[in-house]
Amino acid sequence: MLTFEQFLHQAAQKGEFVNLVFEQRLFDLIGTLHKFTEPLAAANIPHEVVGGLAVLIHVEEADPEHSVLTRDIDLMIRRSDLPRVIEIAERNGFRFRHAAGVDMLLYGETSSARNAVHLLFSEEKVRPSQPAPNPAIAPEHRQIHGREVSVIPVLDLVRMKLSAYRDKDRVHVRSLDSAGLITPQVETALSAELRSRLRRIRETE
Repeated sequence: MLTFEQFLHQAAQKGEFVNLVFEQRLFDLIGTLHKFTEPLAAANIPHEVVGGLAVLIHVEEADPEHSVLTRDIDLMIRRSDLPRVIEIAERNGFRFRHAAGVDMLLYGETSSARNAVHLLFSEEKVRPSQPAPNPAIAPEHRQIHGREVSVIPVLDLVRMKLSAYRDKDRVHVRSLDSAGLITPQVETALSAELRSRLRRIRETE
């Protein structure tokens, strides 16, 4: 496992510019993620990283110039697995909290949602107004900073972002698009309504 200090040393040897704030935050997020996902994987509980961190992971691999720093971790699980997920989380230093309609896991003594793992549920809508429910869990495995991550595929991620369509979702869609990840194949696989939303984002870019 690559430490932050080793990452900085490798970057210095290559003569690469490093945004310390960005990279330190990313290391912190990935570290918190693995404290939780490694026990989930050991228990064979399906899960995948979604949201802004998934966008960052895909964009970092495709074209890091278009990466957007995210504040928290969104993890998708099956609703039926929630009791087991809470049990495993609590054995590994997390506390479950439900607030303002959101299920989250807080690590350690912190009470801040900033460092929380937010739980989303596959094949459910976050809001009734969304045109499509969240997809089924079918993660891809990616490497970031020397750690393997189970992350939502790009097509499913684009569908989720266009379905949610908040300000930050539109920013994330632009990031994915700028990195060349919303290919003609991805666009063709979208519903007519989601393709219309994608066109509006591109027109206002």
